[in-house]
Amino acid sequence: MDALGRLFDIGLGWAPVDLDAADGSTGKRIFVGDCASIAFVIVCGVGPATFSLDVQQATAASGGTSGDLDAVTYCYYKAETALDNDEPWVKLTQSAASEITLDSIGTSQKIIVVEIDTAQLSDGYAWVSLNSVSANGTAHLSSCLYVKHGLRNMRTPVNLPNLLNPVAANA
Repeated sequence: MDALGRLFDIGLGWAPVDLDAADGSTGKRIFVGDCASIAFVIVCGVGPATFSLDVQQATAASGGTSGDLDAVTYCYYKAETALDNDEPWVKLTQSAASEITLDSIGTSQKIIVVEIDTAQLSDGYAWVSLNSVSANGTAHLSSCLYVKHGLRNMRTPVNLPNLLNPVAANA
């Protein structure tokens, strides 16, 4: 039991938001220097067919240097008019890029999972974030969780480090 802290840790990419407002959502940064990989889990309500994600890497918790992480070659998604847990996972493949265009999913409710192996980050980069854009004049509600897995240091949940800056105390 207690897989949280032993197998994975969870952080927030963005709280429920309308991706169409103010050109989408800029995801929060998360430190990934202490795990083998991270999964971005996006949940979307019914919205426009045009929808994209962009994986970023950074050298600091804030500021520093940031840029595209051109390592995404696939993602998985489930989609249906009303998700009810009987949907199959579908694999969407692409050439390596930081951007993921999800136009083929349509206007359904969606669960999307994008995974990154932290070894794919450029030297000196230890933070990642996920941005989203769905700007075409139609409301598109969404939220995103970051799931770090392959934790290098297992702890009880109450002793897990700060996800933005592991040497700082949790706020």
